[in-house]
Amino acid sequence: MADDDGLLLLDLKDLQALLRHVEENAEELSGRYGLVSKQSVAAVQRKLLQFDQQDGEKFFGEPALQIADLMQRDSEGRGIVHLLAADRLMQSPKVYATFLLWMLSELFENLPEVGDMEKPKLVFFFDEAHLLFDEAPKVLVDKVEQVVRLIRSKGVGIYFVTQHPQDIPETVLSQLGNRVQHALRAFTPRDQKAVRAAAETMRPNPSFKTEEVITQLKVGEALVSTLEDKGVPGVVDRTLICPPASQIGPCSEAERAQAQSKSPYRGMYDKSIDRQSAYEILTARAEQQRKQEQAEEAKEAPKKKSRTGNRQGYGEAVLKSVLRSVGSSLGRQIVRGILGSILK
Repeated sequence: MADDDGLLLLDLKDLQALLRHVEENAEELSGRYGLVSKQSVAAVQRKLLQFDQQDGEKFFGEPALQIADLMQRDSEGRGIVHLLAADRLMQSPKVYATFLLWMLSELFENLPEVGDMEKPKLVFFFDEAHLLFDEAPKVLVDKVEQVVRLIRSKGVGIYFVTQHPQDIPETVLSQLGNRVQHALRAFTPRDQKAVRAAAETMRPNPSFKTEEVITQLKVGEALVSTLEDKGVPGVVDRTLICPPASQIGPCSEAERAQAQSKSPYRGMYDKSIDRQSAYEILTARAEQQRKQEQAEEAKEAPKKKSRTGNRQGYGEAVLKSVLRSVGSSLGRQIVRGILGSILK
């Protein structure tokens, strides 16, 4: 309906205004699009209320993130690392999940097919992946599964970083080729189950039992299994991981500001844009309709007053006649009563 009426849906208030419009004109729209239930509209409005409670109105809108901005190179041809500071965003799981669903959909729909590239053009690392799938709606899990399965042919790699493989749905986990598993401790039945699940996701190595080695790994050690030629999973092996050469822990506000000052996108996403869209158009229509109704009422007012005046004039005449008649009769009765008592 928004497309047919030229109503842009750019932010949350646009969608809320459109839903109010649909609810107020449900009968008319049902003739164009099939049954429009007010109950269904109310259900969607309640879902949007949850976004409002999680500050969703600050997240949606323009300028929208351009996916191409994530695939730039520096002057020396090296890739650029982008960090989404989601420490506050993760406290709003519905908004976070919706953003990721949108971003994965944009990648899947807009990137061209490139086949099996030697190096991917874009790689995502989702840290604390259990927060992504914890109570995630089914539509998000289905979309992630679809993207993980098909996005490789578009030159995109995806890594999920979490403590337990059980944090990732099996349908998604089965699509992942490269695996790096650090030590797991099995103190509880749940931990033992997680160890078995991690071991079963890797191609066995005849020289050791994967399930046992996972619990014996030291700091800096990991079990690694990667894809070999033609996409065949390699045999899992025990190896040392190079220590990180970057900073461990979050950067300070000063460090973040310095990095942002050198960004080629500095200022591009700093200020929000609120151009004319569904909210403004529907608000203007409602105001115009209100003024039109007021003008029509103003035209009808003299006619109503004239008709009311005529009715009141006739009524007043009848009332006065009745009162005069009643007054005369009552006066004569009172006089006769007084004279009669005197004469007696």
